[in-house]
Amino acid sequence: MTTPQHKIGSGFGARSTAADVLRGIDLTGKLAVVTGGYSGLGLETTRALAGAGARVVVPARRRATAEEALAGIEGVEIDELDLADLDSVRAFAERFLASGRTIDIVINNAAVMACPETRVGPGWEAQFATNHLGHFALVNRLWPAIEPGGARVISVSSSGHRNSPIRWDDMWFGTGYDKWKAYGQAKTANALFAVHLDALGRDAGVRAFSLHPGGILTPLQRHLPKEEMVAAGWIDEDGNAVHPSFKSPEQGAATQVWAATSPQLAEAGGVFCEDCDIAEPASADPSVPGGVRDWATDPEQAARLWRLSAELTGVDAFAPTA
Repeated sequence: MTTPQHKIGSGFGARSTAADVLRGIDLTGKLAVVTGGYSGLGLETTRALAGAGARVVVPARRRATAEEALAGIEGVEIDELDLADLDSVRAFAERFLASGRTIDIVINNAAVMACPETRVGPGWEAQFATNHLGHFALVNRLWPAIEPGGARVISVSSSGHRNSPIRWDDMWFGTGYDKWKAYGQAKTANALFAVHLDALGRDAGVRAFSLHPGGILTPLQRHLPKEEMVAAGWIDEDGNAVHPSFKSPEQGAATQVWAATSPQLAEAGGVFCEDCDIAEPASADPSVPGGVRDWATDPEQAARLWRLSAELTGVDAFAPTA
């Protein structure tokens, strides 16, 4: 089977920064929406896009925290959004659409990782609901502003997608919760979302990409005990990053910024990226790092997940109208 999942020789790599991939790119007059754009990789992404001239809208669950983190960065505006609350998603989208602006870039960056078992909405598992369903509803509700500009929509996945495909028979972990499998399922969903959105939107000029940003110490790890991270070889006893593959936040933001702006991807879409390039298919040997599992790029799985997500959220910008 042929696949578009092959490196293109972008000239960038694991140690490239967001500033590196934006060198020579002028985003003046462009508008970007970056969820979670006030913490960790999101903050570096916002800083880089704004520095290249873009207007960046940062929807934030913790508005006061966002205002403090983003103070002094020109070209940024903050609004309220809780991705775990579909009413909040709808309200944010309505406020934005009322402004009459079009969107050039959407980066679905906000996420929770390996949290204790938590239920939101009608009993949904929180990682899947927040990381996937919230972003699914957001993009579909913002579609009237996304389509006219031929936007790029970036779905921040993770190498964690390798932990689990979509668990069609037990999506909500009714038979026992595993925080890493729940995270893996959510990150697989992020990748599949990009696959099907790209298929639906490409005729309108909208392209979608997913990616693994790399290993980076950010507030995303807030639910992990220090002992677990030490045992995994991520940090030492003093909390310092020691894993040789870990990136700085500036390096970690690079792949999503590259996917959002690079002219090298003008004819691509729906692919999974890592280290500022298109990722290769993952090895059949799970101990070999890197690459993307086929369950995260399967168009049939992506279409099935889209239908289910539309049913769960009650939103589908592509549904036939009477």
